[in-house]
Amino acid sequence: MCERYVFVVVLLAVVTSFVSDCSAKIAPDFIHPCNSTEPACLIKATIDAIPGFAKGLPSLGVPSLDPFVIDELPIQLPGIKVTFYEGKVTGLKKCEVLNVEAYLEKNVFILEVRCNITIKGKYTAVGRLLLFPINGEGDCKIKIVNSIIKLNIKTKYFKDTENRDHFGIKSYRYTFDYGEKIIYTITNLFKGNPELSNTVLQFLNENWRVVTEEFGKPVVDYALNVTVSTAKKFFDAVPYDELLYVPIPKY
Repeated sequence: MCERYVFVVVLLAVVTSFVSDCSAKIAPDFIHPCNSTEPACLIKATIDAIPGFAKGLPSLGVPSLDPFVIDELPIQLPGIKVTFYEGKVTGLKKCEVLNVEAYLEKNVFILEVRCNITIKGKYTAVGRLLLFPINGEGDCKIKIVNSIIKLNIKTKYFKDTENRDHFGIKSYRYTFDYGEKIIYTITNLFKGNPELSNTVLQFLNENWRVVTEEFGKPVVDYALNVTVSTAKKFFDAVPYDELLYVPIPKY
């Protein structure tokens, strides 16, 4: 009798453990779901989530965004070719959340943040930038102060293999304000001519907005593609009902 009782208890423990594992929460602890789509709650939840999300979630297949690595980024512009490589981008985990809006029935999600971003790496450049012929190769650091990024995301919904609902990202567009200032620190813009290199670097910093508007878009495109791709991996891993306590629209 005693042995049968022990067997039943052990069996119940195993079954309970199995059920618990199957229904275990996937979302990390820094995800605090809202009970509505009121912007105030969405903003607070996003503020809570950004630092942990930016570090990456290896167990869910979500890579780090702060830092994230740029292995190689060729930028071909009229008159000049720049290749940025062995780069590292930092600062995203400290972005200030300005606004979050979710329109579930319309499949629209809006996110606006203010960020200080630093990009470090190596570069090669051949051609002409504005008034100057460039033939450089060296180290590069770009510091972007108080840039404002606004993402307008077209969302979708889908079911996983366990029939659980998920958010998805169908497409996105963005606006990007380069902020208060961009500071360039670039070595060897003219090979073997440090004086001329320093003169051109000074010009670049004094005219940072014109320079950035000339070649900044490919860099921003790359960074936002990485960010959105990372978000997709997160939404693929974490079910809708662990992200938002609002009934999912019919789809």
